[in-house]
Formats: sequence, structure tokens, C-alpha cells
Amino acid sequence: MAGLNCRVFYHDKCFDGACSASLFTRFHRECVGTSSSFDYFGLVHRAGALFEESWFDAGGENAIVDFKYSSSPRVTWWFDHHLSAFLTAEDEAKFRAEQADGSKAMREFFDPTYTSCTSWIAHIASTRFGMDVAPLAELIKWADIVDGAKYESAKAAVEMEAPAMKLTMVIESAPASELVQKFIPLLTEMPLQAVLEQGFVQERLGPLMERHWAGLELIRERAVCERGVISFDITDQPTEGYNKFIPYYVHPEGTYNVGLSKSSFRTKVSVGTNPWTKKPASELANLAAICERYGGGGHARVGAISFPVDREDEARKAAGEIVEELRGREG
Repeated sequence: MAGLNCRVFYHDKCFDGACSASLFTRFHRECVGTSSSFDYFGLVHRAGALFEESWFDAGGENAIVDFKYSSSPRVTWWFDHHLSAFLTAEDEAKFRAEQADGSKAMREFFDPTYTSCTSWIAHIASTRFGMDVAPLAELIKWADIVDGAKYESAKAAVEMEAPAMKLTMVIESAPASELVQKFIPLLTEMPLQAVLEQGFVQERLGPLMERHWAGLELIRERAVCERGVISFDITDQPTEGYNKFIPYYVHPEGTYNVGLSKSSFRTKVSVGTNPWTKKPASELANLAAICERYGGGGHARVGAISFPVDREDEARKAAGEIVEELRGREG
């Protein structure tokens, strides 16, 4: 088996996605050892098919982390924690059957109760394969904080003093997968501050911070909060991303936010729940279920829907309907 390549498919432009790919690689090297090389392939949620069979390495291993399930027989590993992990009922039935008969029980792992995919991989690596994950405590902690929106305040999330926050911004705004792939080998080999100090990170950080503060001012100008729902439309100012906590920074009274934005490859409806809301969980909407009705998905507290760039009207209609639905819940 020595000499095989393992291609790791990960959620691109996502801190947890990059951390998951890094932790999986280290786990595979330490506990599995059937591949002598690794390469990386970033995946993004988009309209239409999410996978192409030609992407999978026909002669080696293929792992998908922090992304939806693929029924391809070429996929050898899968880890995910999203509520909307399955594209079809048939996919979910195949996964459940292979868990039940044991054929994939030690190769495919799914638990939507985990805050981050990084912490889920760490749990499986530790409990099923005996890996010592203690040296990765900082990475696992911050993957949970970032992916679970577990910041102590909107101020901490938006003003971004911690190294992980700045790394998240660089990763989420990366113009191409190749930049994120520079992070993956480093994240489990050095402290986050040391990763932040890398030259390729620093050269992007300054301009991104300037853009971040400009994005804050733009959303401050556009966002309105009515009946507990913050909404804004910045499609006329194309961006590859913005800090998703800005709406709660400028309107802390909001329970939900629905943002409409445009990037180079999609028009996006982002739907979120204020992490600092005082409302009990039992009263909050399942945003993944709402987004799934429009072909999107996510978690119970945060979700998104991707539309083709040229279907902005459809995205705007969906955003408007979701705003009205959430405002109706708020009374």
C-alpha cells in the first residue's frame, strides 16, 4: 500500500475546513499510514452538482472533510458535522446501510452535534484510532470557536484581536484554493501565532484589515433591523466575503440576520442567528431547514443559499421571503 496518494477534499475558504484537512492529514500519517503523499482540493457550495467523478484520485485514496457526502465508490474517508450533509435521501440511506453492515464504519463518520468538523475528527482519531490529540488543543479550541460562533462578544468577533480570527479572514477571502492549501500543512505543525507570522499571510493581512473596516461601514449604512431581523443587500459592492458578525455588532438587538451579497462565482443569501441572543434555543428557528427549501443548507443556527451570479433576482426573492418568515416568528 505504500506509495499511494491521498487527495483530501475540504470545505474551501473556511477556517474549519482548512483545520479539518490539516488534522485529517496528521491523523492519517500517524494512525493509518497507507498514503505517502497528500494533495488538497477545495470544495465550495454552489448551484448544481457539487462533485465530479473525475476529481477523485482513481489510483489512491480520497477523503472528504467538512463537506457534504458523496456516494462515489472512490471515496475512502468522510467526516462531516453539518445537519444538511446529504444531497439526497438515497445518499443518506447508502451511508446508513454501510454503517449498519460495518463496511464503512471505520471510514465514514458523521455527527451533527459536533461544533466543528475539526473537533469531530479529533474525537474519532483519539477514541477509535488512539491518536494523541493533546498537542492540537489550540487548533481544536479555535475551530470550535470560529465554526460555532462561540466568541465572547460581537466586539471580539468583529475587532479580531486573536490570531485565529485574522487567519480566518485571510482564509475566507482567499482568491484561489492554492492560498488556503499553503495553510493546511502548517496548522497542525505550529502555533496559530506562528502561522499568522508567515510572510504569505502578512502580505495579505494589511489590505484585508482595511477592507474589513470598509465592509463594517458599508453594512452599518445598509443594515436595518425590524421585528428582530437584520437585513441588508450589498450585491452592488461585490465581495469575496465579509465578517458575518458585523450585523450583530451594529444591531445587537437583532435575533436573526439575512444578508444578500455577490462574489465572483455566486450570489449568496447568508442567514444567521445572533450568537448572543437571550432567547432560549427552543424558540429559535432551524435555519438549515429554511435554507434547504431553497437548495441551501448549513446548521440550525447559521445557513446559506448559493445562486448563480446571473440569478440575483431569485436570490433577492428568497432573501425577502426568509426575512418575512423570520419576522413573522418574532411577532
